[in-house]
Amino acid sequence: MRMIGRDAIAILPASPVHRRNGDIEYAYRQDSHFYYLTGFPESEAVAVLMPGRPQGEYLLFVREHDALREYWDGARAGPDGAVTQFAADDAFPIADIDEILPGLMEHRTRIFYSMGQHADFDPRVLGWVNSLRVQVRSTGAAHEFVALRSVLDDMRLYKTTAEQRCLRRAAAIGVNAHRRAMRFAHPGVMEYQVMAEVLHEFRSHNADLSYPPIVGAGANSCVMHYRNNDQCLRDGDLLLLDAGCEHDYYASDITRTFPVNGRFTSTQRAVYDVVLEAQLAAIEMVRAGNHWNQPHETAVRVITHGLVKLGLLKGRVIRLIKDQAYLEYFGHRTGHWLGMDVHDVGDYRVGGEWRIFEPGMSLTVEPGIYLRPSAHIPKDFWNIGIRIEDDVLVTEGIPEVLSDALEKTPEAIEASMQVMRPI
Repeated sequence: MRMIGRDAIAILPASPVHRRNGDIEYAYRQDSHFYYLTGFPESEAVAVLMPGRPQGEYLLFVREHDALREYWDGARAGPDGAVTQFAADDAFPIADIDEILPGLMEHRTRIFYSMGQHADFDPRVLGWVNSLRVQVRSTGAAHEFVALRSVLDDMRLYKTTAEQRCLRRAAAIGVNAHRRAMRFAHPGVMEYQVMAEVLHEFRSHNADLSYPPIVGAGANSCVMHYRNNDQCLRDGDLLLLDAGCEHDYYASDITRTFPVNGRFTSTQRAVYDVVLEAQLAAIEMVRAGNHWNQPHETAVRVITHGLVKLGLLKGRVIRLIKDQAYLEYFGHRTGHWLGMDVHDVGDYRVGGEWRIFEPGMSLTVEPGIYLRPSAHIPKDFWNIGIRIEDDVLVTEGIPEVLSDALEKTPEAIEASMQVMRPI
């Protein structure tokens, strides 16, 4: 409220319920911005911030109690619970919003609302504003829309101590899920069976998926967003597992690549060592005062040098980087912001310049090399796709790798895969 100013009002609706098919709904997940401000988990709700009131007011419009609906769908907080359980200064039935909210909007010169983000609610907001303008002939009616996310995105970029605890917990669950999958995987099982091990670990700790897992064996390890997860793991293949959970609305995002049979071949190991070196060097760049692109620039440098050493690129490293020759084998960025959304909000540039890292920011670091069959690649390199990804928190000093407990050196991976492996 301090940031938007006393002449403003902020309006934020909850996420709607989405229908899967017929009369079946998807599991409900609250809008991240709405939950960030309110902690309120129900649909059919609207939050309103009124900085211009003497102490500043936070209001909620929510569903009323309904014995029949609560019999079928579970308890509702109701307006009373919105105040007592969720700290609203006042709360009203959502059915009364057309009578109450336009009056609150009067004399506000700015409306903070993310138009275009809430398709079902946008027409109502525009209708209220237009009605006010007609009534008072523009005098005293709000005349400027400002994107609420322009304020909230930046706030969410800096994680509080409590948020950091949530990220650590999500990372810890993710680590255990990956380790479980790593020890389960062996030739003859299906990619979806490996995914089932991951899901079992997530749900055992009341966590859900933060994104659809990528469980890609062999050639599938070279598909960036592989989703089918329906092929058989074969002896000699690598398995790329990219899976993270969401716990208490905060996400983890972790990738490991390991040999299906528990032992890297010499070629797989050579490529893996390049990616690992690039990732460790990139993580070192995640320090307060460095800028967003430094981890990526570092990873590109190490990977390009490694590709030359492996004989997959020819020429001077500096020139190859300038020509972006590495893109054939490393075609994605080295990371993204991480938080309530797995690809979290927050600008990567400010005023045209890369954003400077500051304590409390969290991100992934995930370089990779992907070698699809090609006439200019030796056959023993074909279908080697390797990505190593960890979740990292910017601190006052050295970066905190939230998922650091998960094995990632070749020796540690091979040792871990011998534990509880099928005979």
